[in-house]
Amino acid sequence: MAQSDPGQPELPLNGADAAPDLNIDQPAANGTGSYDASDIDVLEGIEAVRRRPGMYIGSTGQAGLHHLVYEIVDNSVDEAMAGHATRIDVALQPGGWVQVRDDGRGIPTDKHAKTGKSALETVLTVLHAGGKFGGGGYKVSGGLHGVGASVVNALSSQLEVEVRRDRYSHTQAYVRGVPTGSVKRRRLGSEATPPTGTMVRWIADEQVIDHLDYDFHTLAQRFREVAYLNKGLWICFRDERNFPADATERERAELEPLDEKNFYFEGGIQSYVRFLNRDREVLQPLPFHLDREVGVNGTAVVVEVAIQYNADFQDSVYAFANTINTHEGGSHLTGFRSALTRAINDFARRNKQLGEKDPNITGEDTREGLTAVVSVKLSEPQFEGQTKTKLGNPEIKGIVESATAEALAEYLDGQPREGRRIVEKCLTTARAREAARKARAIVQRKGALEGASLPGKLADCSERDPSLSEIFIVEGPSAGGSAKEGRDRRTQAILPLRGKVLNVERARLDKLLGHEAFRTLITALGTGIGEDFDLSKLRYHKVVIMTDADSDGAHIRTLLLTFFFRHMRELIDDGKLYIAQPPLYRVKAGKQAEWLYTDADLEAFMDKQKEGQKKVSVQRFKGLGEMNADQLWETTMDPQARLLWSVDIADEHAADDLFVKLMGDDPAKRRHFIEQHADLARIDV
Repeated sequence: MAQSDPGQPELPLNGADAAPDLNIDQPAANGTGSYDASDIDVLEGIEAVRRRPGMYIGSTGQAGLHHLVYEIVDNSVDEAMAGHATRIDVALQPGGWVQVRDDGRGIPTDKHAKTGKSALETVLTVLHAGGKFGGGGYKVSGGLHGVGASVVNALSSQLEVEVRRDRYSHTQAYVRGVPTGSVKRRRLGSEATPPTGTMVRWIADEQVIDHLDYDFHTLAQRFREVAYLNKGLWICFRDERNFPADATERERAELEPLDEKNFYFEGGIQSYVRFLNRDREVLQPLPFHLDREVGVNGTAVVVEVAIQYNADFQDSVYAFANTINTHEGGSHLTGFRSALTRAINDFARRNKQLGEKDPNITGEDTREGLTAVVSVKLSEPQFEGQTKTKLGNPEIKGIVESATAEALAEYLDGQPREGRRIVEKCLTTARAREAARKARAIVQRKGALEGASLPGKLADCSERDPSLSEIFIVEGPSAGGSAKEGRDRRTQAILPLRGKVLNVERARLDKLLGHEAFRTLITALGTGIGEDFDLSKLRYHKVVIMTDADSDGAHIRTLLLTFFFRHMRELIDDGKLYIAQPPLYRVKAGKQAEWLYTDADLEAFMDKQKEGQKKVSVQRFKGLGEMNADQLWETTMDPQARLLWSVDIADEHAADDLFVKLMGDDPAKRRHFIEQHADLARIDV
């Protein structure tokens, strides 16, 4: 029987006390609670963007801040894809300014028939205004929604634009999307460089954007991708935030920036795949490459694919539509995967590596050790949302699948040695996958036979709402004992791990599941692993790695990060993985004691005490087990006082490269990295 909420009064169902019929035409007697046409807001243009920025740029945090840059750069890239631009210069400048300049045709500046304003002002102030809709301006475009420039303008406290075309410079300035004057025109000298093109310079509005904290390496990764996807395009990216604010264009060219990256690739996505595999043992000397234009209903679709297998256990597949990184995939990625599976199975049967009665190699088996880039360029892409993370065009699946399967079959037949190596790699993966399936089944059966699905070493919390629960992964029984005693038993679970865990960079899933520590961890988290992984089953929405503040602790932390990066990447992408920061020191000056978390903190504390002439004692903590339970709670576990580091991935390529170097099979690469960064090491003596 349903029970009423005791906190709410029950409504009578009939009789004299029953509620009267509602009359929507009758206004409320006291005017409160009324709801009519006057309550409906109609937001148009820039006002709508400023009121709901997340609808246009995804968020008002750093990701949204970077998205503003991508929108303007994408417009310049569209000029390059149309064959009218060869260079894009991007600069982070003092005071929060960002400048993007290209050598394309320049935004038109003549009067627009519908708006009565110049085309330049129309593009910067009217949503969905641009050369991307009628098909005449651009056949292929990344800024397909046509709101990029106007959205950036609306979300900027200041914006300046210069267009060079027809031997004239056309300039205009804006404040929060509103022009401060009309377009000004002056004749260019013959030495103007570039003679044509568009320059947009802006400061994101801190009334809307949280912080103007641009990350150079995150932006550089995007520009590197764009250059790979548009062979022959030069992108120069400079961090000029150290320059004087009033430096002229000529002075800026002579000053030394904080950082500078130049991207130019004649090989296109072939070069991209070789870059991704640069620190791996590859199975093919050169990547397979397809670059084909397919006619569909009177329009052209460009399909470009590059593939190269390596000896590792992970896959790295990147999909793009009109140079936009479609992180969630879409129809082009689905078509590619189908083609890859079909082509490898057909080749394996033609070459007798699969018998008549042998089952097909699965799609999952073809992806181990695969590095691939899939790029499509089309005139009318259907992206999901303004941030364009998934391609939805259903017809693209068949186009990509057909073109890739045909070209890959020709490649494998023409390179039979490499083809046989690829098939053997897939068959080995299939055997390992079957072993992993049996290992998962054993783990599941063992849990069922023991009458409980949770491992005995886990000290679980009483809270059953995952959003209110957190788990601390700690090393060793000593630290585990302190953590169990000092925790908040309602919301905090403790899972102690014994000794060094397996390096999963050098192990397949079947070997990983044979390792007790990881079996225990996977069971405690509840998500499963591999093809059974389901993030919605995560039992704790904060997964916290808590290791000792010494070199052994750092090593265990790195091994665990490798596991999460390679096998539970979704936890990182969804912001669920954290690192606890225990204190390094407990210092006492006189009767006052403090906890310090870094060597810099200690140095600052000691400098401060030199003036006070107090007796100072310093206690160095290397292990969590050295702390009493109350000390561990006070410094590392108390949500009101602790310091937690959220784990995210700013540069996917750099992260992947780092795990390959540090955790892979090549000791020479590891030694080289250590020699390069030896000055950053903190050695416990």
